[in-house]
Amino acid sequence: MILGPTASGKTVLAAKLAYRFDGEIISADSRQVYKGMDIGAGKDFEDYIVDNFPIPYHLIDIVTPYEEYNLFSFVSDFKKSFDDITNRNKLPFLAGGTGLYLNAILKKYELKEAEFDENEFHNLQTKSFDDLLNFYNELNASPHNITDITDKERLIRAIIVLKSKDKIAVDLSNVNPFVLGVKLNREETKKRITARLKKRLNNGMVEEVNALIQNGVSFEKLDFFGLEYRYIALYLSGKLNYNDMYQKLNSAIHIFAKKQLTWFRKMERDGIVINWIDGADFETAEKLITQNVIR
Repeated sequence: MILGPTASGKTVLAAKLAYRFDGEIISADSRQVYKGMDIGAGKDFEDYIVDNFPIPYHLIDIVTPYEEYNLFSFVSDFKKSFDDITNRNKLPFLAGGTGLYLNAILKKYELKEAEFDENEFHNLQTKSFDDLLNFYNELNASPHNITDITDKERLIRAIIVLKSKDKIAVDLSNVNPFVLGVKLNREETKKRITARLKKRLNNGMVEEVNALIQNGVSFEKLDFFGLEYRYIALYLSGKLNYNDMYQKLNSAIHIFAKKQLTWFRKMERDGIVINWIDGADFETAEKLITQNVIR
């Protein structure tokens, strides 16, 4: 597993390591799963080409922006990709910065898949948000995903899943990752984030978001996707001028990078061993993998 904050160079490093060790990459990015969200989600496909060889990747462009994709979806899809790669005697490299997705694999979250019960959904809709929250807390004393309680519909769906009598649907017992962390000093991270944002805006990111709107993706859904999609949608809806959009978005991405590091530090406090390297240092990463994985 290769993790790190945004703009740290983890994807380029993962591709080089996959090339070196005959591996394939599984993306751990909550937005790269969506088709048509290329520039804003950072699908830098050129990063997957090493010495003119295309590195195979998984969990990118697998659903439309109109579909719901959640933590269970990711864990289930990850396991399918992981088994496929290992069954072909290749080495899987899980790479990304979505802390919840990474933590779910590392901590082997016991997630259930529930059949959607429309009658139960409507029954729960009649209850107040506070009553639902109390019920949720009774069912789940140690929630993994605080986004379950951000709005009523997500809370209801989480309750239905928790009430499910199904067995654990995803078995992660054979997944035991060695974790590399890519970290830069704060000033370098800030510099890279700003430079990358300018490049993406110049390369058509606003036009990409506008195309999503023209194809029926709602402003509410774009707000849900966050960061680039949220602020550019505000600009396109006339709620922000271009300069304000740029300044607010740039600031939001810097804050996001800090939150990612906070998440990774919490993972370490919870007992996850992260082998940190300074930047996308291929030689150090290669040595660590040779010593700890390939031995």
